[in-house]
Amino acid sequence: MSEPDKRLLIGIVGPCGSGKSTLVAGLEKHGYRCRHIAQEHSYVKHMWQTITNPDVLIFLQCSFENSTTRRKLNWLRTDHEEQLRRLSHAYQHAHIIIDTNVLNSDEVLTRALDYLTR
Repeated sequence: MSEPDKRLLIGIVGPCGSGKSTLVAGLEKHGYRCRHIAQEHSYVKHMWQTITNPDVLIFLQCSFENSTTRRKLNWLRTDHEEQLRRLSHAYQHAHIIIDTNVLNSDEVLTRALDYLTR
């Protein structure tokens, strides 16, 4: 197996509490260049392309319940749904979607590394 191209720019998107910062930190420890894209706060649907234009886009899926519990957010379900709406363009263009509802942070990192090394 060949060495992965760590010059690639990896973009990480997902709703609040999905684990973006944690995954960025994990991938950077493995030598990857990453950008935490705060797309969920923007009305510009293609912001992820305009600001970062990553070689690989990773979308982290997270439920309303997990998002609000992890971040201790006092949100309504509609707030989370709005974030998902704002993220829909990135979701449609993601190279890989990782469901962080069912994985711990080490498992999320492993999934991302597995994708990046194949």
